[in-house]
Amino acid sequence: MLKKISLEFAHNFSQCYRIRCRPLCREFHIPPTAFDILMFLANNPDHNTAKDIVELRGLKANLVSVNVEKLVQDGYLDRKSFPGDRRKTILLCTPRAQPIIERGRRLQNSFFEDIFKDVDTASRENFYQVMEMMEHNLNDILKGSE
Repeated sequence: MLKKISLEFAHNFSQCYRIRCRPLCREFHIPPTAFDILMFLANNPDHNTAKDIVELRGLKANLVSVNVEKLVQDGYLDRKSFPGDRRKTILLCTPRAQPIIERGRRLQNSFFEDIFKDVDTASRENFYQVMEMMEHNLNDILKGSE
């Protein structure tokens, strides 16, 4: 029997993260979606296209497009042609984005420490192992559905 996981967990997680990011976004005068895009690109260098952001981060394509354009105009992102595919564009964080990224990473680390407060090391390790196994199983399911 499956144990019921609170429907509110994902919502609360997302809402708490947004609240935690708000002051940093205000300080750097960037919208939360632009911050999410910068952090996604910085934390996932192998996933560096707008399509990757839409698919893996779950943001709407029009929001990604508008925010990428603004980030490029503001000097936080550069576009680079993808070798062998003119239709594909690689997005790269610029040196100007580094202060936001550094502060964003500290914020993310602090946020995770806060949500794992009172969770002992063994339980954390178990959680990560279970997540890896579930990811493996999900990938198997996806391969089987092709």
